[in-house]
Amino acid sequence: MPASQPRSRARDRNNVLNRAEFLSLNQPLKGNQESRSSSRKQSSQAGAAGAQNTNPKERRQSQQLPEEDCMQLNPSFKGIAFNSLLAIDICMSKRLGVCANRASSWGGARSMINLLGITGHGIPWIAGTLICLVKSSTLAGQEVLMNLLLALLLDIMIVAGLQKLAKRKGPYDVNPGLLDYLTMDTYAFPAGHASRVAMLSKFFLNHLVLAIPLRILLVLWALCVGFSRVMIGRHHITDVLSGFVFGYLQFRLVELIWMSSNTCQMLISIW
Repeated sequence: MPASQPRSRARDRNNVLNRAEFLSLNQPLKGNQESRSSSRKQSSQAGAAGAQNTNPKERRQSQQLPEEDCMQLNPSFKGIAFNSLLAIDICMSKRLGVCANRASSWGGARSMINLLGITGHGIPWIAGTLICLVKSSTLAGQEVLMNLLLALLLDIMIVAGLQKLAKRKGPYDVNPGLLDYLTMDTYAFPAGHASRVAMLSKFFLNHLVLAIPLRILLVLWALCVGFSRVMIGRHHITDVLSGFVFGYLQFRLVELIWMSSNTCQMLISIW
């Protein structure tokens, strides 16, 4: 034992790590340990005080954040179905936009398709109704024409309001024409031409005596005008279909507020 002690002391003296400059690497100072422990305690106390000072609403929001993240990462079935249908609508509308510009597959027929769309525009129909109203001499004809004028004005106001609310753009970057700006038909949803031709066709079928071939041609005209708006790239398919639905609802609204012959005569006399 006495011989082993001098040997161990000699080893300690020869060990480089036992020198003064390396003591901090082997054995940290007590002051550092105490400062670190005190800083940890202070941070823990500050965190506890901050947790106590926070409002219950903030605690609830912090607890709800992981759930909201999970909802964003895992959307519902309705959200997936809606986004899928929207993607299909955009894809099909772009494929059917064969006259969207001159470089399209049917670009040469663009002027003819635009001419077909003008037949369903509101300005020519309002002008034609006013001319017929001035030249009409029968009470029944004036009654029908006054209610038709009311239906056209309601169609322009309702479609313009819905388009301002939705603010949906078409599948292609196509600038609206001058007549579109006059009727405030600058957005895609719902299609103003589609709602107008649906309302007009239903109005004529109910209030005019037409032969069966003319009734079929009237329905085909409404369908062609509606889907011509998809071909020139101004509307999606769902915009046109929703326009047909809104046009029918507008017809039902006009039937509910139908003006009688006496009311029409009073309005004509004022005008």
